[in-house]
Amino acid sequence: MGFFTGRVAFLRFAVQGPAPRLFGDEHLDRLREHAAGKQAVAAADGVEAGWAAGKSVLDVSFDPAKNIINDCLAFDLRVDTDRLPGDLLKAYYEADLAALTKDNPSGFASAKQKREAKESARDRLEQEAKDGRFRRRKCTPLLWDRHANEVLFGATSTSQADRLAALFERTFGAGLELVTAGRRAEKLATDLGLSGTADAPSAFVDGAGGEVAWVPGGGPADFLGNEFLLWLWFLTDRDSDTLTLGDGSEVTLMPARTLTLECPRGVSGTGTLASEGPTRLPEARRAAQAGKLPRKMGLTLVRHDQQYELTLHAETLAVGSCKLPNLPDEVTDARAKLDERATQVRELIETLDLLYTRFLTVRLSADWAGELARVRRWLARVEPQAA
Repeated sequence: MGFFTGRVAFLRFAVQGPAPRLFGDEHLDRLREHAAGKQAVAAADGVEAGWAAGKSVLDVSFDPAKNIINDCLAFDLRVDTDRLPGDLLKAYYEADLAALTKDNPSGFASAKQKREAKESARDRLEQEAKDGRFRRRKCTPLLWDRHANEVLFGATSTSQADRLAALFERTFGAGLELVTAGRRAEKLATDLGLSGTADAPSAFVDGAGGEVAWVPGGGPADFLGNEFLLWLWFLTDRDSDTLTLGDGSEVTLMPARTLTLECPRGVSGTGTLASEGPTRLPEARRAAQAGKLPRKMGLTLVRHDQQYELTLHAETLAVGSCKLPNLPDEVTDARAKLDERATQVRELIETLDLLYTRFLTVRLSADWAGELARVRRWLARVEPQAA
């Protein structure tokens, strides 16, 4: 199952409503009612969505031992799509057209015959598709954590977000809201009593600030995610790679493996750098000095002696391809391994939230003017030329 083996990736969704007291048969029964393959009618776009139980795309057998783990409900979103193969459709069309035109004195097909051949070829293919031979089934894992009352959706793209939210509400009677950088900042600002505002992006270099092409005006301030990644870059390069978090613990972090930057005005394009230390590359620094902002950054985090390697997406705070710590040697029981894995995911989210909170306590306070000046001086610094 997705969150319990290999690397993990996820978007976070806040459940709109009270958290369940416990997960039990009631929740499994609702999953069974909306299991994949039970839809009588496909959606308007021809796509069907339902829940799967996690072992395979055909597994719809939900049970407590498999799907309730450490106060989490684990299941899959299965999306079924019928895609008629274009090459076969063309082959049927050519065959039907040849049959219709074989007696034409001119040897050429009329417009009517072309239309009839096209219709008959599609009818034939759609008839064949009824047995499911052209159906593509894709499962994406989910983990509903009762403690945080959040659903982790095992993807970094939001392309299925609306479909997920609609099916979740039909199943459990509760809405889902994507936890983006801006939405998370709004909640944390309320919880922490931060009085500052983030009405517009900061100007880290002259001529920048005021707008970010990929964040629409009037919505949540998701550009804070881009500023967060740049701030982490600044701290690890200029100050220290170890930060004290709000709970008194320390996290050691290092940008690693990948860095994607983009011009916030949509003028000079996007660039992705791959390296053990991408932020140390001179081309990365030149891009930032030109006003480009991080859209995605690889990070290595160590907290409580547990190391996580991941890619953090700026605006959505999505976690990509995260390598979790190895399980302790003393954890040998299969069920205990699942429980420990769920705990590791919780601790990763806690670390990221504390790190983001540390940024926001500066960004949404009177101290930001001074911090911004420090970042601007750091960016303006001329690096010595290599010999």
